Amino acid sequence: MSDAAQTRRSTFMSSESTPQATEDNFIWLEEIKGEVAVDWANQQSLQTRREFADSERFEAIRDDVLECLNSPTQIPMVVKCREYFYNFWQDEKNPRGLLRRTRFESYRSDSPEWETVLDIDALGEKEGVDWVYHGIQSLAPDYARGLLHLSPDGGDASAIREFDLTTLRFIEDGFNLPSAKSRMTWIDRDRVLVAPDLGPESMTTSGYPRIAKIWQRGTPLESAETQFTAEKTDMSVIMVHDDSPGFERSFVGRTIDFYRREVYLLDAQQGRIPVEIPQDARFGTWKQWLLIFLSSEWNVAGESYPSGTLLAADFNAFMAGERQFTTLFEPQATTTLSNYSMTRDYLILSIMDDVVNRLEVLKPQAGNWRRRGLGDAPELSKISASGIDEETNEFFMTVTGFLQPTSLYYGVLDDDVTHSEIIKQAPSHFDASHYQVAQHFVTSDDGTRVPYFVISGKDIELDGSNPTLLYGYGGFQISLDPYYLGVAGPSWLERGGVMVIANIRGGGEYGPRWHQAALKEHRLRAYEDFSSVAKDLIARNITSPAHLAAQGGSNGGLLVGNMLTLYPELFGAIVCEVPLLDMQRYTQISAGASWIAEYGDPQKPQEWEYIQKFSPYHNLDALKIYPPVLFTTATSDDRVGPGHARKMAAKMQQLGIENVYFYENTEGGHSAAADKAQGAFKRALVSEFLWNYLVEK
Repeated sequence: MSDAAQTRRSTFMSSESTPQATEDNFIWLEEIKGEVAVDWANQQSLQTRREFADSERFEAIRDDVLECLNSPTQIPMVVKCREYFYNFWQDEKNPRGLLRRTRFESYRSDSPEWETVLDIDALGEKEGVDWVYHGIQSLAPDYARGLLHLSPDGGDASAIREFDLTTLRFIEDGFNLPSAKSRMTWIDRDRVLVAPDLGPESMTTSGYPRIAKIWQRGTPLESAETQFTAEKTDMSVIMVHDDSPGFERSFVGRTIDFYRREVYLLDAQQGRIPVEIPQDARFGTWKQWLLIFLSSEWNVAGESYPSGTLLAADFNAFMAGERQFTTLFEPQATTTLSNYSMTRDYLILSIMDDVVNRLEVLKPQAGNWRRRGLGDAPELSKISASGIDEETNEFFMTVTGFLQPTSLYYGVLDDDVTHSEIIKQAPSHFDASHYQVAQHFVTSDDGTRVPYFVISGKDIELDGSNPTLLYGYGGFQISLDPYYLGVAGPSWLERGGVMVIANIRGGGEYGPRWHQAALKEHRLRAYEDFSSVAKDLIARNITSPAHLAAQGGSNGGLLVGNMLTLYPELFGAIVCEVPLLDMQRYTQISAGASWIAEYGDPQKPQEWEYIQKFSPYHNLDALKIYPPVLFTTATSDDRVGPGHARKMAAKMQQLGIENVYFYENTEGGHSAAADKAQGAFKRALVSEFLWNYLVEK
């Protein structure tokens, strides 16, 4: 046993007997804005800044990253609202951003002429609040009004303010709510569906609204008529309005947990009518069609439809009791439906095959659905497309890859020949000709085939010395498909680093089955997958434990937290961002109760029995040597909460574990960065931390 380990063992044994039996000495760090907790976080952050952000090299990296993020030639992605195309833009002069608009002919030109709709920086200066823009919902069909969402600190809680898109002014006596986790959506010009925060009884244990109301213009919110009330223990209430002309419909219901829901159609004559689909199925409407995506097998009307299938049915016939479906997509061994989008006459499917996308276009015609392919993309890249609106057959399509900046195409779908042309090209942030992309597959502990991508220099020497960053997520059916590495070029690749993306179970790379394979008591499979990728990188001599780092955020922070505690011998450094780490108390911290369907309920002894096996906070061992770790979070993160990262860092330091660093930004919410300057700082901080331990130590 090393001297450091012996010292830690003595400290550990003198203060605790077993990790599970000890009283939690760091609950005080869960108080998000508690004076003592914030002071601790500030002191820790200052020390971390001094260690990694006080050098000319750090400043050079940060400046390079910020220059990339602020590039004036980045593609301004837009949303069409009648004759205008809206874009939210941030740069050096407008750090909090401009909501702006233009017309299509101007947009497709090299130098569009933009009209400023709202200057968020100017608004913040005027009102004395550093507002963070969280989007706008415009009212169809004339799009003259919008519901603007503004967060005071970047957290999920936002103020909702009605905005006139004709006069470009706020409507003082309009549909306005103070900053909270309230929700609102248009029905028509004088009515909205609203789920307000009216105090503790109006909120679920997950911290989201549970009461859906219809609010009439000119009346007090208190008089709004309740349409549905979810249970206190549900995740949230549901309220959706489909504004398709001729097919307007409103829905309410309850999100029971992250994956189950009950939904009802609001009918003027019959009241609430249940939409009788499986609770774990997702649905959408498109004109006369009901679209159902299955998360589990569904046996109905003598037919069996497998998990991952997309079905279509006539909406009115289905609500009347008919159960006739058309299968629009059925998964195979390596394929899954990533998402879908609509135009006036066509449905666009994005299908993933071994984590690489392709597109199909479907059109309902005379009782059948015609099908054909759309577009093409280079190997190991991503292609996606979405309808510009549902009034035309126009679409935008993007093609991107790890080494390919995004290309934006505009096209029009047609029954015979689809016309498309490139109208925007994102800038290159590094010379991609020096690098290569490879996809590998590794066998996990239980024999499952797991894919991963490696992005490296073409001249890489397989001598085990390459600084390598392994990134993963593995949860909530979220896929990690190819994307342009962009700022990772100057901050990592051009420094000689190798980037690896792991497509582990818990994600959605192979559909619901891939996700469900790592739920609750099976959670360790995700961590076995990730560690198997790490071992394969070492076996291929791409890197070695001293030169290999793991990085992840949120659920990915839990992933790398488990790499820290379960597989410390595989890594030379860990970057753990906005993480969950205390899995015994996660349901009591911020919005944690909403994720019980993913991880289990630690308040139930039989579930805590398996949860504790992947609770990093409880699995710290004084006898182990841990790699250096950097925890990052934000005071304003009201989703996961900064308490997890604070507590883990404090406990490790109390145990005498060396090289434990912590950095907490104040703004930015769960993204931990409210603007591009803050994002550049964080990226440079991570780069310097990794380089310090993977290369220079």
